[in-house]
Amino acid sequence: MTIKQGVAPRLRGKRVLCAGRLYCDLVMGGLPTAPIAGQEVYADTLAMTAGGGAYITAAYLVALGREVGLSALIPAEPFAGPIASELAAAGIDLAPCAFAPAGLDPQITVALVMGDDRAFVTRRSGPAVPSDLPDLIAAGGYDHLHIGELATLAEMPDIVARAKAAHMTVSVDCAWDTQVLARGDLVDLLAGADVFLPNRVEAAALARHAPLAAYAPLVVVKNGKNGAEAFAQGHQTHRPALPVKVVDTVGAGDAFNAGFLDRWLDGANLTECLDAGARVASVALARQGGARGVERLARHRAAAE
Repeated sequence: MTIKQGVAPRLRGKRVLCAGRLYCDLVMGGLPTAPIAGQEVYADTLAMTAGGGAYITAAYLVALGREVGLSALIPAEPFAGPIASELAAAGIDLAPCAFAPAGLDPQITVALVMGDDRAFVTRRSGPAVPSDLPDLIAAGGYDHLHIGELATLAEMPDIVARAKAAHMTVSVDCAWDTQVLARGDLVDLLAGADVFLPNRVEAAALARHAPLAAYAPLVVVKNGKNGAEAFAQGHQTHRPALPVKVVDTVGAGDAFNAGFLDRWLDGANLTECLDAGARVASVALARQGGARGVERLARHRAAAE
């Protein structure tokens, strides 16, 4: 199978490479409560979309007008076709992608959405990213590397150093993984990263190992409806979330990453970056299902300038 993709126009600014696991997300919304063993609950809505932090951040960055490539393995059949079609429509450079090897189980996340909260059940399968990612980084052509989850970095622990050797800046999202968050070497694993973007629950787990400031020069903690805080050079900057009627929380943190990084890459101050993250997160919250069909967000970026 090949991915059919149109030729995208030359976009603006620094080029970003997003790397991380790509899932088929089955998003069930409108659940009254979380499931309880031996009982059953019913969803009001269902969407099947491409998922994973690397892809969702990439799609929102493209929607903001930035050139972005994605290094990921497209899940195995029967989901490869629909996921590949969604990726092609997003305007992301898919040359760094590859299809999962034959025989692997499909890589799936079932997302259960309950009001403004959610829970996930995930089946990982195979490697996080194509094996040629180090060669792609060394070849140049990208200015910034965004790693979609700590687990991907744990799988390729030298990738930050390779990116820095290629004169790239680096950001890393966290994503909940009990085994990874229990590791005692996370400060060393993140060495060289410029921006680290955990959510509040992940930050609390990380703080048991070391102060947040030890993980990166700039740590941004996403706290849902309570906004987000940036910690840099001994200073803390807090900005509120935007009020929005929540349709689906899946991907909101990754959309925040896109808004924040888009402004950060242009040298904006932390207040502007946090506000841009909140604006893009509000777009994600008001729609269902990751980044499928997200429209151009030039108007949201213009409001930040």
